[in-house]
Amino acid sequence: RYGDMRRLIGFAIRDMWYKLGQNKICFIPGMVGPILEMTLIPEVELRKATIPIFFDMMLCEYQRTGEFKKFENEIILKLDHEVEGGRGDEHYMQLFESILTECAKQHPGICSLVESFVSLVRGLLERLLDYRAVMSDESKDNRMSCTVNLL
Repeated sequence: RYGDMRRLIGFAIRDMWYKLGQNKICFIPGMVGPILEMTLIPEVELRKATIPIFFDMMLCEYQRTGEFKKFENEIILKLDHEVEGGRGDEHYMQLFESILTECAKQHPGICSLVESFVSLVRGLLERLLDYRAVMSDESKDNRMSCTVNLL
């Protein structure tokens, strides 16, 4: 009757996020996990619309504290859990990188920090996706090598 409402709800959540104004900081890091889950839904337009929320979260925390460590720690922790649960793919990793890098170009003060963060997350995602793929591999050596890379 209603079909898949994830996209519609995702767009509504995005709109609500931007309406929070100065209150956004109250939802960092608490909303990082739920937003991450939403961006990992394999729907390109939803991903394109919601990944920029992460940049906004980084910017909010940076403007308040001069860094975005709470956001960074939370997304790394949640990303591990989500990828282990079967979510995430190569396309997500590419979109994540390109969207956040593009957003950062508009804010020179935070640009280098965002680029370092994106590089860190890309490396982590590559290893997590490799690890997930190799866990079904029969080769014990491949699994061990991938585990060592992840560590």
